[in-house]
Amino acid sequence: MVQKTNRIQEVVSVRARKPIVAGNWKMNKSIEEAIDLASSIKIDLATCVAVDVVLCPPFTALKVVGDILTGTHMQLGAQTMHWENSGAYTGEISPGMLRDIFCHYVIIGHSERRAYFHESNKVINRKIKAALASALRPILCVGETHEEHEDGKTEAIVRTQLKQGLAGLDEDIMQNVIIAYEPVWAIGTGLTATPEQAQQVHAFIRDNIASQFTDAVAKSIRIQYGGSVKPNNARELFSQPDIDGGLIGGAALDARSFIEIVNAAL
Repeated sequence: MVQKTNRIQEVVSVRARKPIVAGNWKMNKSIEEAIDLASSIKIDLATCVAVDVVLCPPFTALKVVGDILTGTHMQLGAQTMHWENSGAYTGEISPGMLRDIFCHYVIIGHSERRAYFHESNKVINRKIKAALASALRPILCVGETHEEHEDGKTEAIVRTQLKQGLAGLDEDIMQNVIIAYEPVWAIGTGLTATPEQAQQVHAFIRDNIASQFTDAVAKSIRIQYGGSVKPNNARELFSQPDIDGGLIGGAALDARSFIEIVNAAL
């Protein structure tokens, strides 16, 4: 069982962090479907300023979704990127290319990238540094598999992912990093950590950030929860003191569901 610490609870006793809700569309939506979805979300959330709202469509739809978001308070994000700005990397997208189409965020180290494309913590660290160097805000994903969860290895896995993924970063640049805790056993399965379970891991993450950097960094960094967040559980999850929003998968593909989740973050 992950233990909370009094020090970190004191640090975050008064929440001053702005919630952030990002929709990860994964490999879904044609260009036409992406236009429809982004346009529907825009109707309700274009003027939302209390929550940072980020849409992360597939590469093929980045430009058209970005055009739709122009003039709103919502921002565009990508689902991954390469760590080099150019070169012979067939099929890859560079951070500079993402900035060219006005991406502001990029998801890095998602569990599906780790599992299917064998991205290591070292690779993830290179991507985070490259993103920050190009003025992109990385969303670093961390989390344990079902087997690791059952074996009581949550803390060890998450600690290693944080230590290696954020290695070499200084305190000042950390203000541009977002962390997403995504228990792999709860992604796309319909399962979700209880609010209490999620809070315990989020507090553990914040404690580790304090140890790796400073209490001030730990207090300010935003930590999202990702793992079958839906309108019917979002409010309770987001009410936890160390959960600062969500990285939303399946529910982000439905405009009404995503809007309700953002409203829950208010």
